[in-house]
Amino acid sequence: MLPPDFEEQLLHRLMHRVDAVLAERVGTVIAAVVERQTRALLPGLREELEGVVRRSVDEAMAEELAAAQAELRGR
Repeated sequence: MLPPDFEEQLLHRLMHRVDAVLAERVGTVIAAVVERQTRALLPGLREELEGVVRRSVDEAMAEELAAAQAELRGR
């Protein structure tokens, strides 16, 4: 004869095992999805960053040239 709370104990142990397996598998699935999404974003991010760097260099160069010209005029 089975103990009166056997079903409850069995269910509890089963849920504990399922929870552990799901935690591992859900983590793996999330990591894979994040990796795919990141790879998909990289080309656009590179393009945007390249534009930001180019504009920053252009602005810095223009400011430096303007400062150099002002310095030459002041001599």
